[in-house]
Amino acid sequence: MPKGVANKRYTPEFKKKVIETMLQEKLSYKETGRRFGTDDKRIAAWERIYLEEGAEGLALERRGRGSTGQPRKLPKAVEEDLLAEVQRLRAENDYLKNLQALVLEDERRQRKKRR
Repeated sequence: MPKGVANKRYTPEFKKKVIETMLQEKLSYKETGRRFGTDDKRIAAWERIYLEEGAEGLALERRGRGSTGQPRKLPKAVEEDLLAEVQRLRAENDYLKNLQALVLEDERRQRKKRR
């Protein structure tokens, strides 16, 4: 980037117009870039966002590095529901293990009686 040239910001409407024009007229990235005065790599990124997230995804600001800090906190109600489900599943798992052990023990006793 040349010295003194600031990063240009594009509006979501402009991005949507560029991508939809490219898709409708079946233009390449370079042709679209020349037509709208943007970089072809930037257009490729916009297209990926448009196809994955829709036109609303183009409105999100994606500057800077991604956060690698603490994970986002879940709402309290959701966290409590998940903990309750984990406890229920653990109890069910313990019950099934005990049931299986009882069934195996019963089968072993049945075999001993037949002999």
